[in-house]
Amino acid sequence: MTTQTSTATAPSSSFSKDFFASIVVFLVAVPLCLGIAIASGLPPTAGIITGIIGGIIVGSISGSPLTVSGPAAGLVVIVADIVAEFGIAVYGIIVLLAGGVQILAGVFKLGVWFRAISPAVIHGMLGGIGILIIGSQFHIMLDRDPLSSGIKNLLDIPNGLLETFESHGGNIYAASIGLLTIISIVLWTRFAPARFKLIPGALIGVVLSVIVANVFGFDIKYLTDLFDGPTDLQNILGTIIIPHMGTVEASMTAGVLVAVISLAFIASAESLLSCAAVDQMHQGQRTKYDRELMAQGIGNAICGFLSALPMTGVIVRSSANVEAGATSRASTIMHGTWLLLFISIFLFTLEYIPVATLAGVLVYTGYKLAYPKVAKELLAYGKPELAIYIITIITIVSFNLLAGVITGLALSIAKLLYVFSHVSIKAEHIPNSQQTILHLKGSATLLGIPKLVSVLDKLDVGREISVQFDDLEYIDHACIELINGWQKQYQLTGGKVTIEWDSLISKYHTKEAAAING
Repeated sequence: MTTQTSTATAPSSSFSKDFFASIVVFLVAVPLCLGIAIASGLPPTAGIITGIIGGIIVGSISGSPLTVSGPAAGLVVIVADIVAEFGIAVYGIIVLLAGGVQILAGVFKLGVWFRAISPAVIHGMLGGIGILIIGSQFHIMLDRDPLSSGIKNLLDIPNGLLETFESHGGNIYAASIGLLTIISIVLWTRFAPARFKLIPGALIGVVLSVIVANVFGFDIKYLTDLFDGPTDLQNILGTIIIPHMGTVEASMTAGVLVAVISLAFIASAESLLSCAAVDQMHQGQRTKYDRELMAQGIGNAICGFLSALPMTGVIVRSSANVEAGATSRASTIMHGTWLLLFISIFLFTLEYIPVATLAGVLVYTGYKLAYPKVAKELLAYGKPELAIYIITIITIVSFNLLAGVITGLALSIAKLLYVFSHVSIKAEHIPNSQQTILHLKGSATLLGIPKLVSVLDKLDVGREISVQFDDLEYIDHACIELINGWQKQYQLTGGKVTIEWDSLISKYHTKEAAAING
């Protein structure tokens, strides 16, 4: 009897947890979907459409059941650049083709390789994106138009504030609403009672700002001002641009190909990193990375066909999903259903939401992305990792996202080559004796043979030499043969050589070292 009761109640309990989690994720998703769409230069509903596809379709087939997919702040910069450079019609084709690239990457089982990207590059990418989001959305929060580049936006922030407070430009009421949104999010995040913590701070900030703006009748921009006509369902469907063959053929250029690869790469990296983070938050099913890549690709292909925002697995909504107690993919699917109901029934609420309040949400989001808390963690792995992180950020902000990512990857590869090719050998001569200790440090490969030979040939004959490997990270067969041959030759000159082969075997268990020791 007890077993039957337990079996009967478990599905009900699981469903109730997933249902509650889906509501929480929906409330987190709405302001982010709308705000990210606006920041990307697309209609607000383009973000909701992506959220629906990410929830219902991708959520049903994803390789990570508790990861929530939808519009990502990390793609704002590249999407805005694509829309500005190629136009909305070609933009849809780029997103569609990027989805195709992701599908192929999943088919050829390349998912694990995206996890091999240096964390310094990923964090640098997110940090650079965060800074650019702050720069652009800060001006929108003042009801001003952002400028043409990230550097200009950042440098123009003082001027924007001055104009706003002098009433020559911008809007003091919009600035107040944006500031109220940010303050509300910060205070709620820090001081909300424990039992209400699951209510997202972004929702609190948006609701409070909407109430204040509408009660006092502030003359500021609202979301409906971003549409050409009434925000009914017919108009929403009218914003969808389906690619046609003529546009596809005309858009096959080198620039479009670069945009496709860039979007697919960045979206895939962000998705799989989010999945890896989610795996650390729960004890359930682990992520199937290749399946996740294919699911993301299918979702982005559909989003591109509808000219909606591209999607990734997003950590903010995913962590909210896990923390709210989700147990299966049902919560993700249901959150997509709630977004569908919102766009179908409750779209009239857009006329009450100030643009500045969503810009405030994104300014806070950008701050969270750009906050350099990870710098201390990277420094623990060495100054080069921190340098890669900083240079990636600077390049993204100064030039563009693609240049920053490529620079970061190039520096990571250069560091890897240096680590596997750099070796130092230091001769420590013991005073008042014939003893010399040779300390090998780094990676002793065939590329380091000239340096090893140079030091070994300079040693005076007849000394007692001790070769130590304690600080050595790696040694290959060529260097082992070199040291072994040098030992025999040096001993013929009357010297004595002691080589710590045992320590080498214990560290690397190499067949070569074992053979020599034997």
